[in-house]
Amino acid sequence: MAVIHRTTLKPTKLELLASWLPTRPWYEGGPGEPELTKAGGFRLDDPEGEVGIEFMVATDASGAVPTAYLVPLSYRGAPLDGAEHALVGTMEHGVLGKRWAYDGCHDPVLTAQLLALLEGRVQAQAQSISDTPDREVTRSCTGDGLPAAFVPTATDDQDGTELPLPDGTTLRLHRVLRPATPDAPPVPPQGTTGHVAGAWDLPDGSRARALFVTLHPGPRA
Repeated sequence: MAVIHRTTLKPTKLELLASWLPTRPWYEGGPGEPELTKAGGFRLDDPEGEVGIEFMVATDASGAVPTAYLVPLSYRGAPLDGAEHALVGTMEHGVLGKRWAYDGCHDPVLTAQLLALLEGRVQAQAQSISDTPDREVTRSCTGDGLPAAFVPTATDDQDGTELPLPDGTTLRLHRVLRPATPDAPPVPPQGTTGHVAGAWDLPDGSRARALFVTLHPGPRA
């Protein structure tokens, strides 16, 4: 399992995201710079031990109402060929040296492990503690099985990110997180065939849950 290093990052992840998030079509903030805090998320393990995989929830307090965004990130020790358009930025890691941070929807290692999570073949890991499962992450998947690996071609729109799979199904990443009703689990929309849900901290200190990813039987209408 991935080891969480207690060390420095220059620039920090949130500093990278402060420049990158406003360039996304699903970003709901105003013209000023985001006011970001890391509010939650989880990690997945790369079976090869080379790529860091994090599903971060970042809360932006710059608007009238704080907004939580889902940001899947992959961290690599060298550039990912053909993914220049998905580069969030580079940073210096106090232990691992230079790291390239990518929008993980375009990284085949992250997307393969996300499919494995949907099918229950791997377990979500705590965001900041080594070798510790994240029990708050829930998942479901029905059907004949998802592709083991593929070259992702993700598309952003005003609602989130759509990721078509080779079998004709579509993953939908909910970039702007909408908390479920308190004391009730997030409910996948009718017609979906799978989901991943997770949790994060609200500014008032309470805990929120929402759908992070949904699996659809075909492309979005």
